Amino acid sequence: MRCDRPAGGHAGRWDVLALGRLPYLQAWQLQVERVAARAEGCVPDALLVCEHEPVVTTGRGTRADALLAQRFPVHAVERGGAATYHGPGQVVVYPIVALAPGRRDLRAWLASLEAACIEVLAGYGLAAGRRPGATGVWIAGERKLVSLGVAARRWVAWHGLALNHAPDLAHFEAIRPCGMPASVMTSMAAELGPDCPPREQVEAALVAALQRHLEPFRAPCHALADGAVS
Repeated sequence: MRCDRPAGGHAGRWDVLALGRLPYLQAWQLQVERVAARAEGCVPDALLVCEHEPVVTTGRGTRADALLAQRFPVHAVERGGAATYHGPGQVVVYPIVALAPGRRDLRAWLASLEAACIEVLAGYGLAAGRRPGATGVWIAGERKLVSLGVAARRWVAWHGLALNHAPDLAHFEAIRPCGMPASVMTSMAAELGPDCPPREQVEAALVAALQRHLEPFRAPCHALADGAVS
């Protein structure tokens, strides 16, 4: 992809695209197009915010025994990690960000995604944190609230996170989420009960936190060098 008008004038700007509920493959195609445009400097960094119809995605680390029931469509994707369920009631965010030279560390990128989620959940009284040896955001290291998986193409990061706001947790029984029993999955609604905040409030808080935590990774808004592939 080549653009006639590079996005150098958009330095510092984020595009926040509220996509609503849409099929997974439609969101995936939007990511692919946005990654290509960002790699050429045609558009600024973006946060794609959405939720999906029920679907299972399998990352590069998925084992053969991860799928327990064929209840939902299954799509193999480029991200790291194992099998993950997406569905109504999740807040899904796909950050499409050109990583600056010197900040092209996907482990550090994942840690910043986790930190943003932990900060947001703390604002609602949830003492969330990390679990040694596992990605994601957990309550007491036992109940998983946020799943993450990322990739980079020409050093533009994509894929992202799914925060369980109020999904049907029984849907996770179709898989071994990240190789674990479905019983590890929880949600804000399950943890907070009637005190669970509305989805729109959580989305806004998460977008703001991600913008703060991801800012140090951002490259200048111009075309990236060809061939930087991860």
